[in-house]
Amino acid sequence: MQFDYDIIFIGAGPAGYVGAIRASQLGLKTAVIERDKLGGVCLNIGCIPSKALIEQASRFSAMEDLKKFGVTFDVTAFDYSKVQGASRTAADKLSKGVEFLLKKNKVDVLAGTASLIDKNTLAITDGEGKELKRLSSYAIVLATGSRPRIIPGFEFDEHRLLSSTGILMMKDLPKRLLILGAGAIGMEFAYIMNSFGVQVEVVEMLDRILPMEDEDVSSAIKAVFEKRGVRFYTGMKAKGLTKAEGGEIHLTIEPARGEGTATELHGDRLLVSTGRSPNTEQLSLEKLGVTLERGYVQVHDYYETDAQGLYAVGDIVAGEAQLAHVASAQAELVAERVAFLLGKGENPRHSRIEKRLVPQAVYCEPQVASFGYKEQDLKKEGLTYKSSTFPFRAIGKAVATGHPEGFVKILTDPGTGEILGASVLGAGATDLIHELLLASQNELTVEEVAAMIHAHPTLAEGVKEGALSALDRAIHF
Repeated sequence: MQFDYDIIFIGAGPAGYVGAIRASQLGLKTAVIERDKLGGVCLNIGCIPSKALIEQASRFSAMEDLKKFGVTFDVTAFDYSKVQGASRTAADKLSKGVEFLLKKNKVDVLAGTASLIDKNTLAITDGEGKELKRLSSYAIVLATGSRPRIIPGFEFDEHRLLSSTGILMMKDLPKRLLILGAGAIGMEFAYIMNSFGVQVEVVEMLDRILPMEDEDVSSAIKAVFEKRGVRFYTGMKAKGLTKAEGGEIHLTIEPARGEGTATELHGDRLLVSTGRSPNTEQLSLEKLGVTLERGYVQVHDYYETDAQGLYAVGDIVAGEAQLAHVASAQAELVAERVAFLLGKGENPRHSRIEKRLVPQAVYCEPQVASFGYKEQDLKKEGLTYKSSTFPFRAIGKAVATGHPEGFVKILTDPGTGEILGASVLGAGATDLIHELLLASQNELTVEEVAAMIHAHPTLAEGVKEGALSALDRAIHF
């Protein structure tokens, strides 16, 4: 059967555009369909603009340190809208960069909304629902991403009740910000807003902040943020919301489990960052026999759905981490699989991304990064392990540059030296984690990491010393 394309990606986010480029590199006739801006949520209203805000927040808060040297600043003319504007400039520049890369790699970019006719055919419509064209493809990859989850009673108006999108578009600072959810998004915006002088209070339903991270990390970063004036209410859930006259928000919270006293918090704006919902409603997947779980797509090996030749990657995949780098890796794997089936490449080495080798990163300060097992997981499973920690305050460069907060924590098999997992809390953590991840992925032992010479003075010495700690041989602590 003749098809218009070898492979079509629906969505041009970190999954779609990366997968499309890889497919074209492998010699496949490739197209990507996008109804909004190239780069998706991550590049336009997520990862990139939020990191631009974090960088500016870091520079702003650094002024306090300069007071030690007699330097003073007049911030009365500070204009947050210019900070926000710089973040939009960065996003727009990179979106244009994606457009260039797709063109360079001879990927056809089609504007519009796609819906499936069958597993090999789709229709593209414009903003008014008018059908523009129909296309067929040997393989179709669903890479439609996700959107902020809406909690009934807390619907976004993007003025006082903000989603992660709304707070990125906010051009002025509130005096008081309430945040629902102490995951990565909640903690990053808690850092940004606190750095710019906003009073921040964070509510988390689970018993600790950053619940996906190691318990020691959660405890340590909570102490750092509390020292800066951020207040946390863990084990609490939102019960009700009132928008008072004058713009004030009254948020009632109560214990998430069991009985307890309700508390009322007051703020000017509320950020709801309690997860994301998959964009799968308009794809007509049910009629093709694709299994959905609360809107998420169930997949098999190589991320193929129940409909042969139809694949799903990124945030819409059931049971997978909603991370941009995971989406990109999945999309590349699918592109390589389709190329193999069409006789244009080798079969991927693995049929799925190995979850234990996926790095997690939170970009507040101090940064948080991890992969593999967390200590609480090892305890729960009853596995034998050794936990070793090396503090940043014993790293020369961390002290010299004024970033002594944090630690490197490595979990190993005491019998073999295998690295089971690692967590880094501190300056540069989101970069440092990759040395340990690379070692684990290539089955190096902790002793081999310890044996590698690290330049002095660097923060990476903390990784070496962490490995030495696992061998009971730490030099500087």
